[in-house]
Order: sequence, then C-alpha cells, then structure tokens
Amino acid sequence: MSTQPPPQQPPSQPPVEKSPFSAGTIVSLVGAAVLLIFMLQNRQDVRVHFLFWHATLPLWFIILGSALFGAIIWLGFGVLRRHRRRKARRRARRD
Repeated sequence: MSTQPPPQQPPSQPPVEKSPFSAGTIVSLVGAAVLLIFMLQNRQDVRVHFLFWHATLPLWFIILGSALFGAIIWLGFGVLRRHRRRKARRRARRD
C-alpha cells in the first residue's frame, strides 16, 4: 500500500483590504464636486424661453435641472439595457 502525502495548500496570502469606494463611486463624487463648483460660479439670473413659457431663473438652478434630467435619461438607458440582457439570457436558457 502506498501512502501519498496529503496535498499541500498554497501559501496563504495576507487578506487584501477592499476599498469602501468603487471606481464608479469615486467618479460620481468627483463629478458632483465639479458640478457644485460650476453651479457656485454661475449664480446670475437668466431669462429662459421654452415654447410659450418665459421665466427668469437662477443659472445654477437651470444647470442643476439639466444635470438631473441627464441623469434620469442615463438611468433609463441603463434599465433598458439590463432588461434586454435579461430577456436574452432567458431566451438563451430556453433554447
């Protein structure tokens, strides 16, 4: 009867500490900081004309509204993309 030595485990590596912030979080925070600085530097009032609507609004408010509108559109495209991928995975599982 031959006895084989037990398999050796690879040397354990020291645990790698994960950052609490992902790359996306860091980029989002930097983008928010840049947006805030831009808004603070553009505080004058401007006249806005949209179709039949006219108003005098602070420029920072228009910048903030545009950024939020863009974020909502971006989020919507992400949801659509995820939905399409999920449907494709379901279809692939059925086939």
